[in-house]
Parts: sequence; C-alpha cells; structure tokens
Amino acid sequence: MDTYIIVITIIGLAALGMAWMPVFTKKTNISYAVLYVLFGALLYMFVDVLPLPDPIREQEYTVRLTEMVVIISLMGTGLKIDQPFSLKGWRIPFRLISITMLLSIGLITLLGWWGLKYDIASALLLGAVLAPTDPVLASDVQVGPPNEKKRDEVKFALTAEAGLNDGMAFPFTWMAVTVAFMTSPTAEGSLLEWFTMDFLYRIGAGFICGYALGRLLAYLIFKEWDWLKGKKIVEADNAFIALATTLLIYGLTEMIHGYGFMAVFVGAVTLRNRELRHEFHTELHSFTDQIERILVAIVLILFGGSLITVILDELTWEMALYAAAFVLVVRPLSGYIGLMGSGLHMKQKLAISFFGIKGIGSFFYLAFALEETDFLFGDDIWSLVAFTVLISLVVHGITARFSMKNLEEEFAEDVSEDHDLDSKVQ
Repeated sequence: MDTYIIVITIIGLAALGMAWMPVFTKKTNISYAVLYVLFGALLYMFVDVLPLPDPIREQEYTVRLTEMVVIISLMGTGLKIDQPFSLKGWRIPFRLISITMLLSIGLITLLGWWGLKYDIASALLLGAVLAPTDPVLASDVQVGPPNEKKRDEVKFALTAEAGLNDGMAFPFTWMAVTVAFMTSPTAEGSLLEWFTMDFLYRIGAGFICGYALGRLLAYLIFKEWDWLKGKKIVEADNAFIALATTLLIYGLTEMIHGYGFMAVFVGAVTLRNRELRHEFHTELHSFTDQIERILVAIVLILFGGSLITVILDELTWEMALYAAAFVLVVRPLSGYIGLMGSGLHMKQKLAISFFGIKGIGSFFYLAFALEETDFLFGDDIWSLVAFTVLISLVVHGITARFSMKNLEEEFAEDVSEDHDLDSKVQ
C-alpha cells in the first residue's frame, strides 16, 4: 500500500481522535499526550512502511514542525489569559521567568558539565533547552478558554510562565551556540556580541514588535469601519484572523531578527487586553486551539515512534537518572526558591514548582541550536532531552488534572464580569 495514503489516513485518525480527547482526559484524569505517544510507539512497532521519525538526522524538518506548533500555541496561550497585564498582577510569572528559569539553567548546566562530563557548550545547551516550561503540552495545568469567570493563581502563573519563557529561553540557546563557536577551531563569536545582539536587541525587538503589532491589529479588528456600515471586523465571523495574526507577527519580527516567540505571545496578550471581555477572543482562541491540537497529534505520534526507533540510542542509565532529577528535583527546587516571599499558599507554591512541564519547545530549541553549529554531545543531548520530556509527559500527565482539580476546589475564586481582576492579586 502507498505510504502516503497510510500517512494521511493516520493523520486523519489522529485529528478525529482529538475531538474525543477532552472527554477522555476528564474521565480518566490522564493527559491525551500520553495516549498519543503510546499510539505512535505502537504504530512504529507494527507498521514498517512509515517514514523514519529521526529528529537527529532531519533537524530542518524538526525545527519547522515544532516551530509552527509552538507559535500557534503561544498565540492561544496569550489569548486565553483573563488577567489584565500589569507589573503587580503578573509578578508571579515574572519570578518564574527570571529567578526560577535562571536557577534551572544554572543547575542543569552544572549537572551536565560536572556529572555527565559534557563540555561547557553542550552543558549550557542542555540547560537552555530544558529550563523553559512548555506551552503546548501543559493544557491540563493552564487556564481555560477566554472569559472563564474564574481566577486560579496556580493555573494563571503556569500559563503566563509558559508563554513568557519560551521567548526568554532563546538568548541562552544562542549563548550555547556562541560558546560552541568560541571553543571551535575557528574561535568565532564573543560573549559581548551575544549580550548586545542576542540578549538586548533580540529581546527588545521581540517585545516592541509584539506590542506594536498587537496594538495595531487590535485597532483594525475592533474599530467600527465606515465601509462595513459601522460594523467591526469581529462581527464578520473571521476567527481565522488568529492564524493570520500569529504568522504575521512572527514573520515580521523574525525579519528584523527579533525573537518571534516573544512577539507572538506579547502580541496576543496586547490584543486580548484591548477588549478584555469581548467574546471574539473566545472564537480566536477556539480556532488556534483546533489547529494546535491537530499539529500536536502529529508531533506526539512522531515522538512516540522515535522513542522506539532512534532517539534513545545514546541513552544510558546515568543519563536516565539525571533526566529524572531534572524533572523531579531541579525544577521543583528552582520553582520553590523563585516563589519564596510571593505570598502564595504553600500548596500553590508546591504545585507551581512541580508542574514545570517539558515538551515540544525543548525539541525546537535543541534542533535549532544543532542546525546552527555542531556540539560535541549533540546526539547524547537528543536522547537525554527526549527521555526528560517522556518522564515529564508521563508524571505530569497522570497527576496534573487530579492536582489542579483539588487546588481549584480550595483556592479558585469566581470572578464577575465587571470585577477588576487585578484587584484580586494578593
């Protein structure tokens, strides 16, 4: 049978299955990601005509596929946050993308260099790709659709963190690339150039582009136009605008070498804050969510297939133990330190610290870095990162919904439509 026909049939089946995944997750309290990875593993065990899912040898395809999933997820993540943006109201996520993420990068880098005997560039790359939490596979610990009328500090913190730190992790991926260049025979690049270009300029450009384009798009969408006889674009059932704005913001930002991930999330938050309670945001989020789930299904099936074919070839028992430590020790410890003095209840701090889910974003950063230059332990890092994501997917996928439900019953608050959400921040 033609391989192409088999592939599109599997994609159709996977996409159709996503329609039942919310019900499955609600009934079983197990994340759909676990099921799709298992499905992918079984497919590649019994169907031998499928293309080899090798992210190590097909890094360009890996970069592009994971990139598309992440940017669409970031748009949806920004759109569903009901909390209006303010320095005070977002102080918990800011702690997580500064103190917690930097601690995570430092500890993972140290363990990679000291424990696994990686060179400094490889160890730093390991820290950069595993420190950020994932916006794609973390739906079970994130807030629900826009205008949910419920305030949950834990879910808000994890949602905003996942949106922000995918952009903030990029400078450290570039730092690893820069160090690899500096320690190569050609001795190219410098940390000063990294700091001015990859840290200051790219972050600034990403934030400014995201904010400016978000404001512009919000004006165009919510303005009453004469040529529409006084109506707004939002009244024309144009939910596909979500995909258009995602690609536009990302593309324009990347053209000027800013961080597109950051721009997409900032743009989505800016767009949402223009008309915070408008129902059109629900339509936009619903559209991005459907596209994201189809793409995620494909990536998870490929990930499951890669687990039993090639991606774990370099894994050792020592690496497996370190992967478990990254998920069960490094993130919880870094998260708890970052939240000290935050005013949150102990249970909330423990939950936020524990549910630092790793996922598709890590695959993007790793494939991106290895496409830029060679690392001495590139194949080893692929195996280690893949196993770390697998541990996170299973551990968090089994415990997330149950934990969030208990926390919601104890701490979540109903919020009326005319209530100022920002006043609820402690």
